[in-house]
Amino acid sequence: MRFRIRPVETTFYDLFTESAQHLVTGADLLAQVLDMDVANSDIAERMREAEHEADETTHRIIKRVNSTFVTPFDREDIYALARGLDDVMDHMDEAVDSIVLYGITDFPEAFAAQVAVVQRAAQLTAEAMPQLRTMRDLEEFWIEINRLENEGDRNHRRLLAHLFDGSYKAMAVLKLKDIVESVESAIDAFETVANTIEQIAVKES
Repeated sequence: MRFRIRPVETTFYDLFTESAQHLVTGADLLAQVLDMDVANSDIAERMREAEHEADETTHRIIKRVNSTFVTPFDREDIYALARGLDDVMDHMDEAVDSIVLYGITDFPEAFAAQVAVVQRAAQLTAEAMPQLRTMRDLEEFWIEINRLENEGDRNHRRLLAHLFDGSYKAMAVLKLKDIVESVESAIDAFETVANTIEQIAVKES
């Protein structure tokens, strides 16, 4: 009797692409809080919906791993990538939720630059996901995400310096610092995603 191995499950590529698209939506919603003409409560509601949809995609990835005999790459790497993408969305959701809960409408100037980093990282991640099928031309992705993470670190230091230079009252500093830290965590999570993809690419090469 011949032993037949089932073909590699390719649905993972579509699910990771879907997961990354949720990040683009989340990053755009985060950017909308800077627009004074849009109600932040409405943005928060849409972010909650986007975060819920992202969770559903993550659950589908995990379920698929647990029910698939042959995966396109190591199961632990699939889990790590799914968790990394989910973490980015959670941090963005946390930032938007805090903005609404605290009633923040005035942001330090450097905050817009930090949000732009998040948007750029989300777009690059969404563009990279379909390339997992071939594992080709991904090096530029993780190099650029690393550069963006360094840019985010510089923005973060400037934001903290501004928050503590006496321009804001103590309570405002505490509220803004929570938000700034959530955005910084989102950027760090993007780098974790990029590092995971680099590890996968090295293993598959």
